Amino acid sequence: MNDMSNDPHTKLITDSWQRCRDFGLKHDAEPELQKLQSADTEILLDIHRRLINTTDHAVLPYYDNILNNSPCLILLTDNQGQVLNSWGEQRFISKTQKEFFSSGASWQEVATGTNAIGTALTTGEAVQVQRDEHFLKRHRYMIGSASPIFDTNNELLAVLDISSDTYMPQAHTLGMVRLMSQSIENCLIFEKYHENNYLITINTHYDNLDSQWSGVIVVDTQGDIIGYNRRAELLLNFNLQGVSFRDICSSNFNELHKYPHQTPFELRVLDKYNMYAKVQAPKNVNHIAKTVTKSEQGLGSSLRVFLGGDAGLRKGLGVNLEVDFEHVEFGDQRLKRAIEQAKKVIEKDIPMLIFGETGVGKEVFVKALHQISSRSTKPLVALNCAAIPADLVESELFGYVKGAFTGADSKGSIGLIRQANKGILFLDEIGDMPLNVQGRLLRVLQERKVMPLGSTQAYPVDVKIISATHCNLKQLVEKELFRRDLFYRVSGLNIQIPPLRERADKQALFEHLLMRNSNNVQQSELPVEILALFMRHPWPGNIRQFISVLDVALAMAEDEPLENWHLPDDFYDDLRKLTASSEEGGNEVHFNHYQHETPQLPVLPAQLASESAIADDKYYSPTEEVGNR
Repeated sequence: MNDMSNDPHTKLITDSWQRCRDFGLKHDAEPELQKLQSADTEILLDIHRRLINTTDHAVLPYYDNILNNSPCLILLTDNQGQVLNSWGEQRFISKTQKEFFSSGASWQEVATGTNAIGTALTTGEAVQVQRDEHFLKRHRYMIGSASPIFDTNNELLAVLDISSDTYMPQAHTLGMVRLMSQSIENCLIFEKYHENNYLITINTHYDNLDSQWSGVIVVDTQGDIIGYNRRAELLLNFNLQGVSFRDICSSNFNELHKYPHQTPFELRVLDKYNMYAKVQAPKNVNHIAKTVTKSEQGLGSSLRVFLGGDAGLRKGLGVNLEVDFEHVEFGDQRLKRAIEQAKKVIEKDIPMLIFGETGVGKEVFVKALHQISSRSTKPLVALNCAAIPADLVESELFGYVKGAFTGADSKGSIGLIRQANKGILFLDEIGDMPLNVQGRLLRVLQERKVMPLGSTQAYPVDVKIISATHCNLKQLVEKELFRRDLFYRVSGLNIQIPPLRERADKQALFEHLLMRNSNNVQQSELPVEILALFMRHPWPGNIRQFISVLDVALAMAEDEPLENWHLPDDFYDDLRKLTASSEEGGNEVHFNHYQHETPQLPVLPAQLASESAIADDKYYSPTEEVGNR
């Protein structure tokens, strides 16, 4: 057996077993039922009525497939492990055990040994406790998956648990309960704060802004942060307790009310991360100013908005639009060569791997390639491997049959690979794909067949794989974070899209994007002085940053010609940094070090922290006292 002593899950179970020994528990001991009296239980339920109702009415309806398709029981407890409510199936529970799942019963480790609820309470971490990982043998009829729920002060509020028969497949249950607990946290934030405060949602990718894994920050009308969820701190890698909005985003806070409701925009935070965000204004907005003076506009902003709602976002990022290479390349020889290479390979059985910094247009490149291919009438299916929880990537890609795991949809799912049959599957940020999923993908590429989770039948597929990353995959291979055999399977033709600052066709590209984004004759061409600034700018956010800067400038200018003060402050911040670097004689190295090597950008905190706490669906023996399954 491999040494698993350093595995986080093994340590968590081992530590819990040691606590149980310290409590004086024995493996053969009967679990002690600690339960409140009826009157005290009613008081407990009244105290937590909002939490119970939110879970029951605002969250569980979106996960009703868990209740309908799996013999499992969902439990909600308070921060003392006392059951508040339960939903679902109890057939796997015997009559003598049912009292432990009723309101007022406690699941603390001191009385019930190692179990999902008690261990999640003690550690503050999501955990799945397999059959033989329960300290007390009387609890080894079940598997529990539990996730803590925190309030806006980052204090433990409750625990959500899914328990089921020990023989039910559990590969995705922990990921599901974590999603549900995050949903509860977000709903509680909305209910408490939406009347009189701004709710700012942030994430690393615009496609993921509406997911439960977005960060939520509550800002009052004075600009102070008065609440947030755990994801916000993880994404920013920053303690938000007691700080103001200006501490994380150097913008004119009074401009927040101008941005269209729930419309995505780019947000520069902590002067080092480009995030995506959207703002929900307070429901009571009568006291908020409706106008912004010209001098306030002149302050600019680090908020770079894509105007026009979803249509504007699609316009800015090329999402769901007909695109072709005539609108991608305007004379840059490196990009032209990349396009010619891609055209020659698209009809051959050769995979493509696209390298490029964030914002250079990798997805737009693939959309244009799809348009000219013989697969253009078939689907182009995209998966951003960094945008969804790691433990759900497998079911998204390969699909699953009914009952494949706790929470599986009653109709099953064919998965993205089979959806892309006869078409193109675009795996964006493939470097973030979990190792276990990499192994299954490799088998699909080798055998040209895909087997859904829970199925014994393999389905043939004809799919063109195109992958993209901003990471150095070779370095990930050396660190054993990416499979070497998969690397050679997906990197048949390596294409590098140059960053905007290095493109020789910048001026033509700027003029094209101005014509496409402007509807006013006064803005039919860029003024010479602004064009000069654009040509000199380092554009760390690449084309995506340029489009957002341009949209803000056009919004500021309205019907007037563009002027310098229409450009946001962070645009000038980047220029000042470039000037300082030039004065130190380091400009050439700082801005051209990607020219002869694969881009190696810093990994965002979210990509380091996202979903890393989920353990593999393996049973680890924490001590000699636990037998293998």
